Amino acid sequence: MDNDHEEFSGKTAVVTGASTGIGFGLSKRLLERGANVWLCSRTPANVEAAQIKLNEFKGRAHFDVIDVRDAEQVSNYLNSIAKQGRIDYLFNNAGVGYKGVFTDATPEMWEFVMSANLYGVVNGMTAAVPIMLRQGGGQIINIISGTAFMPMAQWSPYATTKAALNALTVAVRSEYWDDNIKISSATPGTTATNIFGDKKPAEGSMQTPQQSATRILKGVVNNDRIIYGDDADVRGSRNCFAYRAQKGQDAYLLRVARERRKGITAI
Repeated sequence: MDNDHEEFSGKTAVVTGASTGIGFGLSKRLLERGANVWLCSRTPANVEAAQIKLNEFKGRAHFDVIDVRDAEQVSNYLNSIAKQGRIDYLFNNAGVGYKGVFTDATPEMWEFVMSANLYGVVNGMTAAVPIMLRQGGGQIINIISGTAFMPMAQWSPYATTKAALNALTVAVRSEYWDDNIKISSATPGTTATNIFGDKKPAEGSMQTPQQSATRILKGVVNNDRIIYGDDADVRGSRNCFAYRAQKGQDAYLLRVARERRKGITAI
């Protein structure tokens, strides 16, 4: 068992988008470390499936159908949990992906991606910060993506929301530092989730959601400003906007763009 086990034991965590992928991986790791976890997702069937999978944690795992795009719904949900005790951690993980060239993205698609990936997190933070101020502290982790600093072809709406979310997180982090509210961004790293659809990159090029969750939780314990889900994201954040690395990054991103145009799932 990792040495961060005691850090989460007996604490209360809320995880959005928790029924599959990174959210499910985080929820399971938190439960294994002794936390009480409130899992929510907007898809009832996925919530029911997650409940079955986590039956061994009955009593500490709570399941709800919540759409983070609905500010009132999110506020009511978090405040109902707070009435039962503290909210020590909020993992804003819920989000949606997008694949397609820029000119294929309709205004409706832009609004859909923005409402889930950015406004959904704003709704969570808007409800959680007052709760954490009243209780004397807490921790908020916003799940971004390596595309926040390594934006790739055919993911333009998705990358835009994740870059904006990272900027929001870093800006607000310092605002509530002296109130003992810790706020961090976290990338999952290259992880086998539904964002890649049916076409996955080559086997061995991705980690599991549980592996990603383990690394994210270590960053949570350290209160890292930006938590990196794998070493590739560390390199990407270091090089993408570095002046001397521009030619190399252009070459890499152009290769990805050309492969994706051919229908190859490139990372």
